[in-house]
Amino acid sequence: MKRREFITLLGGAAAVASPLGARGQQGRKVPRIGVLWPTSSEAEEEPFIRSLRIGLQELGYVESRTIALENRFASRRYDRLRFRLISSSL
Repeated sequence: MKRREFITLLGGAAAVASPLGARGQQGRKVPRIGVLWPTSSEAEEEPFIRSLRIGLQELGYVESRTIALENRFASRRYDRLRFRLISSSL
């Protein structure tokens, strides 16, 4: 057996032996939107949260599938609303 034939045979055997699942696509990360509300509960902000969800749906986003919405409440302690902007491409 010539060297070239041996290398071809060895490469073919390695390709067959490798697991096919290792070549699959990785899951896409869902973009996350964080919303800071000044009140203490979701019940107090319910009309605004509902409006935000409807607006996102009209833009084609599906919560928990194409976008994640995270609400945080400051309990009217406005010093807790300080934030840092994290830039990310959607």
